[in-house]
Amino acid sequence: MYFIGVGPGDSELITLKALKIISTSDVIIYAGSLINQEILNYSKNDAEKFDSSRMNLEEIIQIIEENWKKRRKISRLHPGDPSLYGAIYEQAKELDKRGIEYEVIPGVSSLFGAVSRLKLEFTPPQVSQTLIITRLEGKTAVPEKEKLSYLASHQSSMAIFLSVHMIEKVVQELRAGGYSDNTPVCVVYKATWKDEKIIKGRLENIAELVKKEGVDKFSIIFVGNFLEPYGEYSKLYDKNFSHSFRRKQA
Repeated sequence: MYFIGVGPGDSELITLKALKIISTSDVIIYAGSLINQEILNYSKNDAEKFDSSRMNLEEIIQIIEENWKKRRKISRLHPGDPSLYGAIYEQAKELDKRGIEYEVIPGVSSLFGAVSRLKLEFTPPQVSQTLIITRLEGKTAVPEKEKLSYLASHQSSMAIFLSVHMIEKVVQELRAGGYSDNTPVCVVYKATWKDEKIIKGRLENIAELVKKEGVDKFSIIFVGNFLEPYGEYSKLYDKNFSHSFRRKQA
């Protein structure tokens, strides 16, 4: 039994290990509303496939348990990487109760797929050395100390998941946390998919731009000065900087 991260969208952005396991699995359970179903083309012809998008936890576990007892190889496909908003913990606990062994195969998160499309890094020197990954509270609460306005007060690079449908509230919370209206903001919709959209703006107008594009799901909101050009290079390749593998040039 394998939990597999199958990447942000592009069907080629999966690991070799994931590809090997998927191509030899007897049963594939996939989040049909979230993953690129071209990935299912990697499976063998007689693999049994189940779309979990309309299933509850008990139904998913039942399929896994029934097929595990038949000694069939099972792949549970998750978008991006399972460790970020993947809800694998509850599945894993149910498998533990039943003595079903499993392995987690990491994947390329949509977080990194999205920033790769921007051709940027989250941690440029003298700009930000911290990335906060979070979401706005909605139907599911967040811990009190993780309110968006509080996290925004750190003024670090931010990646906000599962919140674009509440973009006005996101803007309100970011302002409350101290970000100015001139703060650069970028929304990446369906990163690495064929219908990807990149919406660039400022805190003062990003809500309007997002609404204009009709984007209300499948997006990451990036906030911070890492989105802007910056002047100072890192010391890593500076000829006047020494480290354990290279000496400063005379």
